[in-house]
Amino acid sequence: MQKLLSKLRRCINDYKLIENNDKICVGVSGGKDSLTLLRLLKAYQRFSPEKFELIAITLDTGVGADFSKIKSFCNDIEVDYHIIKTDINEVVFNIRKEKNPCSLCSKLRHGALNDNAKKLGCNKVALGHNKNDAIETLLMSMFYEGRVHCFSPETYLSRIKIDIIRPLLYINENEIKSLCKKYDFPIVKNPCLANGFTKREFVKKLTDSLEKDVPDIKDRLLKCLTNEEQLSIWHIKK
Repeated sequence: MQKLLSKLRRCINDYKLIENNDKICVGVSGGKDSLTLLRLLKAYQRFSPEKFELIAITLDTGVGADFSKIKSFCNDIEVDYHIIKTDINEVVFNIRKEKNPCSLCSKLRHGALNDNAKKLGCNKVALGHNKNDAIETLLMSMFYEGRVHCFSPETYLSRIKIDIIRPLLYINENEIKSLCKKYDFPIVKNPCLANGFTKREFVKKLTDSLEKDVPDIKDRLLKCLTNEEQLSIWHIKK
């Protein structure tokens, strides 16, 4: 826990992700990343020099998931928890009948999360993207779009005047898995029909395979994102 808290704090400090009087909504899908983010932010809140509020939102997309254990988890760590019902699954799979549903689903989920966070008085939304997610997004952009691109540690959405922050970007997926196992986090299995059959899953397996021959490949790829002299993708704030 302490090691991951140190990495979380470094990411927050490098990109000035949290400021005094922030009200932050953590988007909790029920997966390992979002639960880890919520638990670490709650722990960080106790010693953070910035005073901020935390709430959690789960979007019920209509796939029949049970979030009761997450509700208990939030009660235990004293975080206000909201389950928002949506028709996202119906729209994506039955109305639009998307052959490649992930893009539309992501847009609808992010839109619903941001809008509801705003309604609850939040000025920031925290997402659980980790170090591996950043690397995979960079490679997917290069492989499938022919450009060098990745999401940022912080993104301001001017339309609804809300900041998206990603405090887990210095933390490896395996570290998150270990923390979840150690503390028995109530992970909700993703019941999405497209789960495990995506381009991201292919790139994840590819980078894991490459790591066997180039052990530090993920660290080098992450360094590309912070190499301001060449790419200027992520900007550490002095």
